[in-house]
Amino acid sequence: MAKEIAVFVGADGNTASFYEKGKVIVFQRNQGKWKKLREKGFTLADSQGMRGLREKMAEVVKFLGTCRIFIGLSVIGVPYFELEKAGCSIWEFEGNPLEFLDYILEQEEAERAGKTRDGNPDTEIKPIERSAGCFYISLKDIQSRNLGITSKQALLPFLRKGSFYELEVLCDHVPPWLEGELYSSGLLGRIEKLGNGEIRVTITKKCSDQC
Repeated sequence: MAKEIAVFVGADGNTASFYEKGKVIVFQRNQGKWKKLREKGFTLADSQGMRGLREKMAEVVKFLGTCRIFIGLSVIGVPYFELEKAGCSIWEFEGNPLEFLDYILEQEEAERAGKTRDGNPDTEIKPIERSAGCFYISLKDIQSRNLGITSKQALLPFLRKGSFYELEVLCDHVPPWLEGELYSSGLLGRIEKLGNGEIRVTITKKCSDQC
């Protein structure tokens, strides 16, 4: 796997929301160190409608070249869908890129290998069936246990298989890839804020029976 990661940063050099003015930097890892390979100024402020947004994102995808890992503080809406369509793995992270690039690369390589950081297959981490067809999973619990797997590894195979009526997901924020999956797969997602920074996402099929 090419060791290149693209990050959208603001004027302070930290990750920024894609709807802010900033620049896309492609980092490359050589001999254990990350270096800037290329960078491009970017803003969506002058985009005209959906078509304009897509044209802007087409410029970003072209600039990325073979790099297919993208990180920003917040990557949602059209930017997320266009990057995902181009085959990018999308992450949301806060801070200076040099503080987390190694971690992201490690997670990406683990996902490609289909294993957690300690070598156990990620299929061992999956939603729990509470009643017939009704499942539950806590992404917060997975993160607190430092299992070395991503929310996408834990949930996407289960969602794609589709053998459920309802899935309840507890998290501290809704992963951007999950929003994209719900949008493209026709699943319904109800989001509730529970307090203490917790969010519950209840996922159902549009035409499924209720539990």
